[in-house]
Amino acid sequence: MSGTPSILLGGIAVGILAWGLERYRTRFVKSDLALAGLLALGILVFVALPGFYDFIGTMLNIDQRFVLLSLLAHFTMLSLVLYLLAAIRETNSRFSDLVRNLSANQVLQTDGGEQTIFVVIPAYNEEQTIRSVVTSLPESIRGYAVRPLVVSDGSADDTAKNAKYNGTTVVEHPINQGQGGALKTGFQIALEQGASIVVTMDGDGQHPAEELEQLVSPVIDDEADYVMGSRFKGNDYSGNGLVRESGIVFFTWMINILTKSDITDCTNGFRAVRASALTEMRLTEERFSAPELIIEARKNGLRIMEIPITIEGRKDGMTKKPKLKYALGLTRTIVITWLR
Repeated sequence: MSGTPSILLGGIAVGILAWGLERYRTRFVKSDLALAGLLALGILVFVALPGFYDFIGTMLNIDQRFVLLSLLAHFTMLSLVLYLLAAIRETNSRFSDLVRNLSANQVLQTDGGEQTIFVVIPAYNEEQTIRSVVTSLPESIRGYAVRPLVVSDGSADDTAKNAKYNGTTVVEHPINQGQGGALKTGFQIALEQGASIVVTMDGDGQHPAEELEQLVSPVIDDEADYVMGSRFKGNDYSGNGLVRESGIVFFTWMINILTKSDITDCTNGFRAVRASALTEMRLTEERFSAPELIIEARKNGLRIMEIPITIEGRKDGMTKKPKLKYALGLTRTIVITWLR
């Protein structure tokens, strides 16, 4: 190739390489320099050694150079898109970590010295129900002090204000991080405060506090490390509807097949975990955390137990789970957590 097109393409290659060098000099990100170098090299090879692409085309049984170049261009574009998506995910992860650390710093460190059950309650716009959930909790269970911890996840109402009752620990996310993000903030605080057992329950009043002792007893008695409530083993509230209930059954079956488990209710948020076990679990999911917790518990060899519980209807407000997005999110979380 010669003439004006060669000069133009050569200039583009030099410009891409200069961009990569400048990015590396500024931020020292090796991936940016490597990506720019590969793109520039590909263009320069096309200018200086066009026969190289003919050789590749022969190997791939592609006769026309234009078709080959189009294929390589699409492959390069796909690689760029995947790279950008990975960079966005990394940025979001770092931002979420910053939000959690800032929220955790709102809590003063206690002296400890007692066995504690931290009840982590993620809440998003639950001003109508959160006070009743907090007040329903007992002060102690079998010698363990019960400490409610409400994580107001970017709520735009009085959730945080109404949760502040009788010494309840309340932290706020400045923006919504999802239930998984709120739980991770709660776990971080509970571990920093020396929790013995960590319980999670919803802020909408559907998990009855009178069944809390039944939930934590297997952990206290060293019969289990991870105890899950199951609406299908108890007196289930039937307000889910056929579609949602069928979805729960399907995703539970999927987890059981992939992890050789025997659970019945994979989306239930009423659970008790030995606090020390949380440090072994790799939790990255911000939105759809329930299956990730189960699969991570299974991977780490935790003793998992289910107990029957009663799920009550929402006392106020509407569910915030979109059906299609929720189903897709659960599928993605199950597959990714199982494979990693």
